Order: sequence, then structure tokens, then C-alpha cells
Amino acid sequence: MARRSARKPTAPQDLDARKATILETVVREHIDSAQPVGSSSVAAHSDLAVSSATVRSEMLALEREGYLVQPHTSAGRVPTEKGYRYFVDHLHEGVVGEIEQHQITDFFAHVRGEVEGLFSRTSSLLSQLTHYTSVVVSSAGSRTPIASSQLVSLDARHQLLVTVFTDGTVTKHSVYPTFDASYAEVAEASRQLNALLLGTQLDDRLEVPSRSDHVAALVRDSVATLHAEVPTREGEQLFIAGSSRVAESFDGVETVRQVLSILEQELLVVSLVQDILERGQSVAIGSESGVAPLASCAIVVAPVTVEGQAVGAVGLLGPTRMKYGEAMATARAVSQELTQHLEGHERD
Repeated sequence: MARRSARKPTAPQDLDARKATILETVVREHIDSAQPVGSSSVAAHSDLAVSSATVRSEMLALEREGYLVQPHTSAGRVPTEKGYRYFVDHLHEGVVGEIEQHQITDFFAHVRGEVEGLFSRTSSLLSQLTHYTSVVVSSAGSRTPIASSQLVSLDARHQLLVTVFTDGTVTKHSVYPTFDASYAEVAEASRQLNALLLGTQLDDRLEVPSRSDHVAALVRDSVATLHAEVPTREGEQLFIAGSSRVAESFDGVETVRQVLSILEQELLVVSLVQDILERGQSVAIGSESGVAPLASCAIVVAPVTVEGQAVGAVGLLGPTRMKYGEAMATARAVSQELTQHLEGHERD
């Protein structure tokens, strides 16, 4: 699917205190109820000591300025994309609930296994905590340095090359020599491979041995096998959990179908997440994503870094009436715990 260029959000002008309070109240009420919000409700649920008539007048002004819209005659107002953007940009930093924080801490204290499984399970955790669709991107790839490599003999003509990257990612490749390799030859090839590959990246050019002996041949075959699978787009992998929650988040059947269709396009989703981060944003609202079918969606992202190097990101996809404070706080908490876990994995 063709996509428009993602649009960097333009910061709306600051509102006076009363208008800002009314807008915030409308946004919060609409997020909770999914219904248009009337002036009497705003007057009752805000701290403003003003009449409903005054609130109605201010809401009309906010509508003229593009922050609110009246979907039906005689109905209340709902936030526009501009209204949500103002709300998010002026939102006080949210906090994760005590129970949710315990779940996050406990998860990373006990999770084990290779990094691919970690990212997949992290995606499931994030969806369970927020009840939104979650996406986790792992960016281990051609520019991630190699921490170690080992060649293991399975039989005379089948060896397993195990490569560990500095971000904790582990890859396994089968190597099939055209000769019978002894255990001693495999062990020596493994030693030479580790020395050759240590600290290099998959897109580096390496000086492989040109000798004709079995050890040199094993080294050449292993390097060729490893470099033959240089991942595309820096090796991003995408893990999605909670796709079924799309149906719970949107009313229209066609909207649900289109959003699910977007989620099936992995490169597009990865690109969306990267675009948001590259713009220095943590939230994309509606048309800011540049993808028309996501006009009624919001995407919250948080980067995952190890020693200053981006190795992935976590994100949430939901309706524009998303609970932004909770979603942003949870994504940030999970990304921080995931970062610490990966840094600990690297030190180990």
C-alpha cells in the first residue's frame, strides 16, 4: 500500500488557562465514554467555577479554532486531531500503576531465552498491560557488532555456527562442508572464526584465509553462510500482539479490516515506528502517520537502546481516543526495563 510522507505534527498555539482546562476535560471525558461531551458535563467535571453557558461559549470558540468538532446537531463535542495533539503535548508525565509496575519488573526478572523470544514475549506483556495492540521492533542487524561466534560439530559434514551480537541477539546457521571435518579441525576453525568475527558487523568486508586446508575451508564456508543472510532494512524483526483488540477499539467494520491489513505489512509498520522516533516524537495521531487507513488511530512508541545504540522499539496502536497518559507511561517503563535487561545480557 502506498503511503504519504509521515507528517511532523505542528504544535498548536497555547490556549489560555480556561480553554486549556475545558479542552483537557473534553478529551478525558471522550476517552472514557467514547461519546460527545456536552458543556454541562464539562462544567460538572472540571475545576472551573463557571456556568454551563460560559463553558458552551468557550467550547464554541475551541470549535472555531479547530480543537473540537460537533459531530451531530444538538450533540456535544469531540476532540479533533489538533485537539488530541494539544492534549498530548501538554500532558503531565504519566505513571505506571503499582500493580502494572510489579508485573513489568517481575517479567524481566524471570524471563529467559534468546532475544527473539524475549521481544515476542515483551510484545505480549505490553498488550496485556494496556489492552491495546502492541508492536515490538528488534533492529539487530548488519550494523550490530558481533560479540562471539562458535562452530559446533554435529557430524562430519554438518556444523552449526552460533553467532552472538552485542545486543544479545543470537543467530544459528548450518554449515555443510564438502569434506569430512574432524572434531579437531572444527575446534580450530571455531577459534579462528571467533578471532576473525569479533567486533565486526555483518556488512564488513573480511579477509578470509585462502589456504586449501580443511580449517581454512570451514572458516570461509562459515563466513559465507553468515553473510549470505544479511537482513534487509538493518535486520528489523516485528512482533505484534493483541491484534484481536483492534475489533474492540474501533466501531466500523471497514476500519477494523483496514487496520488489520496494515498490521500484516511488516515493513510498513516498522517504517512507521522508525519515522515517529526519527521525528523525535513519542506519539503519532491520525494523519500524522502518513497512512490513510490509520486516520482514526494513534501510535505510541518508545525506543530501546543499548549503550547509546538503537536496537529496537516498543509501541502501541489504538484509537485516537487512546488513554495517552497510561499508554505512554507503560511503553516507556517497558522500554526501560527491556533496555536494562539487554544491557545485563550483554555484560554477561
